[in-house]
Amino acid sequence: MKKWRIASLIAMFTLILSGCGLPHLSALNPAGEVAKKQYDLMVLSTSIMVLVIIVVVILFVLAILKFRRKKGDNSIPKQIEGNHKLEILWTVIPIVLLIILAVPTVYYTFYFADVSAKDGKDENGNPNAVQINVRASLYWWEFEYPNDGVVTGQELVVPTDEKVYFNLKASDVKHSFWVPSAGGKLDTNTDNVNEFWLEFDDEKSEEAERVFYGKCAELCGPSHALMDFKVKALPRDEYDAWIAEMKETKQSEVELTDATAQEGQEIFNKSCIGCHAIDTNDQRPEQARLAPNLANFADRELVAGYLENNEENVKKWLEDPESVKEGNKMTDTYGELTEEQIDALTKYLDTLSIED
Repeated sequence: MKKWRIASLIAMFTLILSGCGLPHLSALNPAGEVAKKQYDLMVLSTSIMVLVIIVVVILFVLAILKFRRKKGDNSIPKQIEGNHKLEILWTVIPIVLLIILAVPTVYYTFYFADVSAKDGKDENGNPNAVQINVRASLYWWEFEYPNDGVVTGQELVVPTDEKVYFNLKASDVKHSFWVPSAGGKLDTNTDNVNEFWLEFDDEKSEEAERVFYGKCAELCGPSHALMDFKVKALPRDEYDAWIAEMKETKQSEVELTDATAQEGQEIFNKSCIGCHAIDTNDQRPEQARLAPNLANFADRELVAGYLENNEENVKKWLEDPESVKEGNKMTDTYGELTEEQIDALTKYLDTLSIED
């Protein structure tokens, strides 16, 4: 009896907790054309399955109630083998249901994979589509805007109400790029580039306070569950303003007045600059970009992809990266920092901002 109580309790909590989570980290809350069409396909397939279950249950109950053998009746029921009408019926119905499922599924599979318009140009020869090169690494994300010469990391910024084309690849192991509210996942591989597009609805983005959440959906190592990123979906004018600010900002040319920040800059230039860039126009080959670009580090809401960006968490990350993200490639790449050096580096990182 005790085991049944425990099992019932687990089942109850499973049902309750299945409804927990962030409202904009769900494929069941679509916020763009791709997500909406995929959601419609899920509804269609679920509806057909539920319909089949209902029909089977009704027939089963009807058979039990109407054709149940009466007490003392030893007669053999009427045999219906060889009934061509029934055989045709239960053969045709599944085929029809499969066609209903297959036609829209195949159509939208090719529709979502169509990236032929990504290289389109306007009458002046300028690209008229937003392209973003996504590169996944253990355990962080790089976002490069090739048409604008901008590179950033961890926080993806996109315009709303238009197609955004993604070129996906991985630098180490297989990962998977997934923004649940915007569309289905697609793998990032080391040996080829996968391409697809997403669209972010402006009204839904406003409801989500312009922020969506993305994840790695492929088990890639001990910190796979922490390989998150944020997506900021902005109206086109705000997106253009962000691109302009990113292009204009040259952190390497900023003169610092705070002595502690200057000390942090010196430490950074000695120990960190080999992996982290601080200018958005990073022209180094991908193989040399070993860590996220930090040009707008102070503007980001998260540290290490999932911790709130505040002084305490930045210091925690600098002091012991392994305790924050197990298996990350920053661990043991520099010597042990003193408390004063960590304070100085934290102060310097807080100056890396593109916002006024």
